[in-house]
Amino acid sequence: MSLDAVTRSRIKGYLEGFIRGLLAEHQAQRYRERQRRARQTHVSPKGELKPFHEAILPAELLRASAFERSFSTRLGSTFEECARLIALQRFPLVRRGYRTMGEMAFAADAKIEEIINRLQRGGSQVEPDFLAWIDEVLRAESEAVVRRRVVADLYLQDEQGREYFFELKSPRPNKGQCLEVTQRLLRAHALRKAPRPQVQAFYAMAYNPYGETKADYAHAIARRYLDVEHQVLLGREFWDFLGGPGTYEALLDVYAEVGRESGSRLVEALLLFDA
Repeated sequence: MSLDAVTRSRIKGYLEGFIRGLLAEHQAQRYRERQRRARQTHVSPKGELKPFHEAILPAELLRASAFERSFSTRLGSTFEECARLIALQRFPLVRRGYRTMGEMAFAADAKIEEIINRLQRGGSQVEPDFLAWIDEVLRAESEAVVRRRVVADLYLQDEQGREYFFELKSPRPNKGQCLEVTQRLLRAHALRKAPRPQVQAFYAMAYNPYGETKADYAHAIARRYLDVEHQVLLGREFWDFLGGPGTYEALLDVYAEVGRESGSRLVEALLLFDA
């Protein structure tokens, strides 16, 4: 299916608004910094003075670098909304920030903690096996129950009633993020008391910083603490899951189109304002 005309238009409009808002925020921040610098002495209680950086690099480059770092961080926030808009083409129920609250067996909750602790302590000695972990959790039964909540970045339900929980996070997570996401994904299965394919929970990464395929993916921490083959949807795999074959390329094309139309205007505004 890829992207239909309506979805493409919605994504493009959303990204154009994102660029306008980011530029307005940056301009306001630059104005506040200029006002502060006008009053500033050569003392920084926060340790922000960089005399050697400022001596060797043009001010425009320093400002552009700061903007790029801010932009990269903020750009990640667009992926969830794009994912929601794309999923609406194929799934009857689509939600962002979806909260699931319910009861699970105390033994299942304890088993999840055991798995996380085992993984945390074992490191490279433990081979991540997400499908086996799901089975362990669902086989842990007890009369005692506990209430738990899971918040999914993106939640889908298809026409057959199958549920999909996605944690859409950094493609270069740290150890703590890997463990936390794994805990939440296992809790989704425990709350629903269902294995795949009725419930499918994934760590989704919007892009692969190492190449095109999972075989290229080389982030050592993720490979040590995540079952990349069964637990992770990576880049093209994630977007094509949502919208069908070709979605990844079509989405990149929309981002590129917005970049072509607004990039030069953004750079011009940035330089003029900071001049």
